[in-house]
Parts: sequence; structure tokens; C-alpha cells
Amino acid sequence: MQFELDDEQKLLRDTVREVLSRSYDNEKRKAAVESERGWTESVWKQFAELGLLGLSFAEDDGGMGAGPVETFAVMTEIGRRLAPEPLLDGVLIPGGLISDVGSTEQRQRILPSVAEGQTLLAFAHTEPGRRWPAAEVTTTATESGGSFTLSGTKNPVLHGGSADHLVVSAALPSGGVGLFLVDADADADGVARTPYRTHDGLRGASIVFTEAAAEPLGDGGDATAAIVASNVRAQAALAAEALGAMEESLRLTTEYLKQRKQFGVPLSKFQALTFRAADMYVQLELARSMALYATMSLADGTADPVVASRAKLQIGRSARQIGQESIQLHGGIGVTDEYPVGHYFSRLTAIEHTLGGVDDHLRVITGVVKDHEMLGVS
Repeated sequence: MQFELDDEQKLLRDTVREVLSRSYDNEKRKAAVESERGWTESVWKQFAELGLLGLSFAEDDGGMGAGPVETFAVMTEIGRRLAPEPLLDGVLIPGGLISDVGSTEQRQRILPSVAEGQTLLAFAHTEPGRRWPAAEVTTTATESGGSFTLSGTKNPVLHGGSADHLVVSAALPSGGVGLFLVDADADADGVARTPYRTHDGLRGASIVFTEAAAEPLGDGGDATAAIVASNVRAQAALAAEALGAMEESLRLTTEYLKQRKQFGVPLSKFQALTFRAADMYVQLELARSMALYATMSLADGTADPVVASRAKLQIGRSARQIGQESIQLHGGIGVTDEYPVGHYFSRLTAIEHTLGGVDDHLRVITGVVKDHEMLGVS
């Protein structure tokens, strides 16, 4: 496998890095997340102009037809700058489901508008009280005269408070889990949204469906396999975002150790502190290898949940150690709102809790250990 970005992928990465570096520092990000929408409209427009909002869509659907490696490059830069734009939650995950399951008419009706930045999506799948990975959902789809309605509660729906269309999972009358398109306009009957801010400054929503009109996505059959594949892609993208955040956390910490003085010498001269920074670097490289593993597995055409869990397990462990050490090595300034390192730790913590935490993924991995061959000693 090729683990290096090619020239076009490097150009994409560098362009996104330039846009986000110019758009965000700690104060600008703070202003963006405290705004009504929670991100910057001008940056979203630039994303559309660069083709990022249609990055993974087929060219016939208004996209670029890019693959997992391009997504990795972009999401790493999102994490590096803590950019609050909902590229993953509002475009790549729900848009990917429409690409995979939707009919030609549905794809061409919705996806070009998403790629142009005119329409925002959200995937409503997680339900209160149901631990990841939930194989079943309690939201139900009811059919009457060829039309469907949905009833149930989804929470958290990441960036669901400002979405124009929702991709919603629901139990089918015939069994299995189907996917449906629901209009999320303020005037939509049977859809009650309660938006809120998450601790990392982003947005979530609780959405209650009460006999809400719904359109089956594609042929309306069981979409469990598509949901699992989408989950795997989301895990890989989150790993890339976390990698960017960890890289910047380590950079901020090492720069601080070089500049901050104690007893008249820089903190970087204290051997115990440099050992801790070295351990952070080791954890970063472990996370990088697993993030690349998850991405290259997807690029090879394999959407394996076990691969995703392996990556997420290491990402979660590395993020926890790097985040905590960043705070500790900065001292009191590390937890102030004015300094960025605490915000990186907050986002890394949110990523670790999204789509299953460390313990959840460890259970997945240990559950398949019995399928491995045992090595004997002769």
C-alpha cells in the first residue's frame, strides 16, 4: 500500500491548511462557535468553492469523486485548526448514505445542492439510552397507503439543529432498519428539534418525531449494512481529525516548554518534562499509524468494523494521554478559555466519546479474539 500523499492530495491538504490558518485562531474560533449557527459562513462558502462539500460524491451527483485518502487529508486539517464547520456531520456522513442507498432521483435532487453549500444534512441514528453499537432502533416507521411516517426520539443528532434534511434510521414494519429522508424545516409537521451546544463548542440536537412524513431512501429495504459501512467511514474520518488535533497539541506543548522558564532556564531543560513530551510523541505516532491503517483499509475497498475499532481504540488512548499531558505540562494556563490547548483536549474527548468509547471498542476487539488461530510452541 502507498502511505504517502501524492502531489494532488498534498495540494488539497495545503490548500485547506491555508484557508483554515487564515480563517481561525483561538479568538476567531471562539467567536464562530458562539455565533448562532456555530461556524463561519464565509469559510463554508470557501469549502464549497474548493469542492470540499462534494468531496466524496460522484461527479454525476455534483461532487469530486474523491476517496478516503483525500478525506483523511482534509479532516486532519480540520482537526489541526479545530475548525467548527460541520463537514463530517452535515455532509460526508449523511451525504455518503444518500450516495450509497439513495435512488438516482434522490441523489441528483439533494447532493448537488449540498456540494454547493446551499443544503445541510444530518444523520439521525443515535437514540437516548442505547449504547454504541446499537443493532436495533426504537424509532419506528409506519406505512399507510404507500406513504411512511416516523415516530421516536433521536439524540444526539450532531448539527441536527440547523439541518435542512435529515437522514433518519427507523425500524421497518417487515423487520430490519431502514433509512428515510425527512424534511427538517421549522414548519415541518411532526418534527420537534431542541438544539444545544456540546462541551467542545459544536452543536447537537434532540429531535422528536411524531408521525412525521418520511420518504424511504432508495428502495426502502433493510439498510443495516449501509449504516455499518457509514459508521466505519465516520470512524476513519474522526481518527484523522483527532490526529490533526493531537499534532497541534504536541506542537503547542513543546513550544511552551521551550519558552517558559523556571529557575532561570527553559522548562525544556528539565529531563523529566522532556521524557513526558517524548511519550506524547510516541502516542502521536501510534495514533498516526492506526489512522492511516483505517484510511488505507477503506481505500482498499474494505469497510471492516473491527479495523475501525482497532483504530478508534488507539486514537482514544493516545488522545487521552496527549490531551492530559498537554494540560499538565502547561500548568494553569492550559485550562483557561483564552489558551487553545484546553479546547483541543475538549474536542479530543468528544471524539473519543463519539461512535463508541475506548471500552466499547475494546469489547468489539476482544469479541473476535476467539476467531484467531492460536500459535503453538513446538
